[in-house]
Amino acid sequence: MAASRYRRFLKLCEEWPVDETKRGRDLGSYLRQRVAQAFREGENTQYPRPRDTTFSGLSVEEYKLILSTDTLDEFKEMNKGMWKKLQEKFAPKDPEEKHKAW
Repeated sequence: MAASRYRRFLKLCEEWPVDETKRGRDLGSYLRQRVAQAFREGENTQYPRPRDTTFSGLSVEEYKLILSTDTLDEFKEMNKGMWKKLQEKFAPKDPEEKHKAW
C-alpha cells in the first residue's frame, strides 16, 4: 500500500516542478519535504489536530449523535406530511385485515 502511494507521489512531483525563484516559499518544495517526512515516519503518521471541532463548531460526539440511525429516523418522521402520518396511523397492520374491511 505504501509503495503505491509513494509511486503516485513521485508521479505528482514530476508534474509539479519546484520553482527555484521561490526558495523557502515554494509549495512544490514544501509538499515534497512534508510527504518525504511522513513516509520516513511510517504508514500510521497522525497529524495533530489544532482543535477538537470542525468548521461547523460541532464536536465528534455531536456528529455521532446527529448521524446516528435513531436521530436520522426522527428527522424522517418530522419531515413526513400530515396525510402520510394519518395513513400510517390508521393503516391495517395485517394485509389480510385490509381485504376484510371491504
